[in-house]
Amino acid sequence: MSHLFSEPEFWVAVAFVIFMAVLLKAAWGKITAGLDARAERIKAEIDEARRLREEAQALLATYQRKQREAMAEADDIVASARDEATRLKAEAARSLEDMVSRRTQQAMDKIARAEAQALQDVRNTAADVAVAAAEKLIQSHLDAQKAEALVDQTIADVGRKLH
Repeated sequence: MSHLFSEPEFWVAVAFVIFMAVLLKAAWGKITAGLDARAERIKAEIDEARRLREEAQALLATYQRKQREAMAEADDIVASARDEATRLKAEAARSLEDMVSRRTQQAMDKIARAEAQALQDVRNTAADVAVAAAEKLIQSHLDAQKAEALVDQTIADVGRKLH
């Protein structure tokens, strides 16, 4: 071992180890402070990423809830529209049926009026023809004296029937 102390390489190695120890001791605080600072930055970035992820999840949940609400509202609107269409269809059918019924009734009334008018026209024509025929018969078979006597008798009958 004494031989080892006389070698310059040994002393260079010892000096190097001492230099490194001193250097390491002086730099150790800076190295650990740098590593601690870096660890704090990484921790802050991880915390920020976690906070952002939680915000994104909350926002996603909000949008999913809003989407479900919008879908439910859309379903309600579609159901309401279907109900309204069904109601309008039924109302249109009733309206059409009422209109057809009114038009049918109007046509029947018009036909009845036309029949009554035609019947009245036939009666009037028949009465006119009967009066004309009676007039011709009376004129051809009745002389002036018989006509005056018939008129006087009719006036007397009318007077008795009125009183």
